Amino acid sequence: MPKMKTHKGAAKRFKITGSGKIKRSHAFKRHILESKTAKRKRTLRKADLVNAGEMRRVKRMLCI
Repeated sequence: MPKMKTHKGAAKRFKITGSGKIKRSHAFKRHILESKTAKRKRTLRKADLVNAGEMRRVKRMLCI
């Protein structure tokens, strides 16, 4: 059977932490920023962890 290939789109969007969790960035930070509050934009800057429900799918795409 051939090797599993990493999903390159996913590889650019996710990073793996030292403990094995998966880091992701927030959406909704590209445009139409005038209507969003400063607090909301500040929160979107910070990285977040992938939800437990999505973890299996993301790990499969990253071939972990």
